[in-house]
Amino acid sequence: MPSHLNTGTTDITSTTSRAATPAPGYRDLLRTREFSGLYVSFTLTAAAGALSGIALGTLVDRQTGSPFLTAVSMYGATFATVLGALTLMSVADGKRPRRTLLLLQLASLAGVCAQAVPGLPLAARFALLLFLGLFQSLGTGARLGLLAEVVPVSAYAPARSLMNITSGGTAILGYAVGAVLLHRTGPQGLFAVAASLTALAAAVVAATVREHSVRPTRRPGLRQTWRTNAELFSHPGRRALLLALWVPNGLVVGCEALFISYDPGRAGTYLAAGSAGMLLGDLVVGRLLTAGQRRRHAFALRLLLAAPFLLFAVHPPAPVLAVAVFVAGAGFAATLPLQEQLLELTPEAIRGQVQGVESAGRMTWQGLGAAIAGGLAQGLGPGAAIALAAAASLAVTLLTRRSRRAQG
Repeated sequence: MPSHLNTGTTDITSTTSRAATPAPGYRDLLRTREFSGLYVSFTLTAAAGALSGIALGTLVDRQTGSPFLTAVSMYGATFATVLGALTLMSVADGKRPRRTLLLLQLASLAGVCAQAVPGLPLAARFALLLFLGLFQSLGTGARLGLLAEVVPVSAYAPARSLMNITSGGTAILGYAVGAVLLHRTGPQGLFAVAASLTALAAAVVAATVREHSVRPTRRPGLRQTWRTNAELFSHPGRRALLLALWVPNGLVVGCEALFISYDPGRAGTYLAAGSAGMLLGDLVVGRLLTAGQRRRHAFALRLLLAAPFLLFAVHPPAPVLAVAVFVAGAGFAATLPLQEQLLELTPEAIRGQVQGVESAGRMTWQGLGAAIAGGLAQGLGPGAAIALAAAASLAVTLLTRRSRRAQG
């Protein structure tokens, strides 16, 4: 990612303001009741997602033996996030965001419960993936819109950092616990646990987050969503940031989607290693670096994100690959400085939708990355496909940087 991305005078002014205001620590954030509620509900939702992903991926792998279908099953929900971004994402900036978030959590709960039904045809399971992806994308927009309201501007990067760290830690535990439960309860048991966690997440939101009604009254819907999206993409700085946030990440997630096909016995180890690296990267970049340092190191972090996956082409020993995946995971922290810049360029009235679109696009590209890598693996094998997807991620990062230099 280009650390020199030209985002205009608004970016410079906001950076100065942030530098003047010391960012609160994680403990300060967790003392805030509403942030704690959003944080805990996010953690539970992330745990449910990890368990559901490994359960469905295992089911599909056992029934089909197809690397493509297995990869898509693990990240297929991301395809529907673009539908949410294009149609109903304006609900994230509605007048009653707490109620919206609760309703979306309950819709996700219904979808996870349906996945737990034994003997459900694969076609129905993939349809449920699209259903869940739609409501998850809208829920993410609503949650991030609330986050921007319950924490001050100077606390946004630490808040996102803490959530990312928790996501990595939760994924590590989720994959580890999921692997154990998988042998004892089977995929349906994992789905049942995921449903319980999703229900608890909704209960936490209901108990801790108050309703925010200070937003301007705008009728959410298709027309409002399109109007705001048009405004979002009309700004060249925001367009460049979204491209940098979406494509390289998505291709690397495509690499991770092939772990089960590459080595079923060690896939959980690789997934956990990547999550651990992500946790460390977000901790260092989000908590220990200043905003200026984060931006200066963003391009190097994006290179770090993809380069270690090139090793899969030569099939080194499993411990070497686990270390490589761990190192690459730290590169995901490059999203933090780019998300900061995007927030600075976004009017307050549409922050929920813009952050929802950013998240939806990133998740959609994760699904596209999984499909691309899975398709390559069908013909070339998982190892070669992982290396090619990583090389493509590096190429996009380098081309993006060169393009921004030419414009500057």
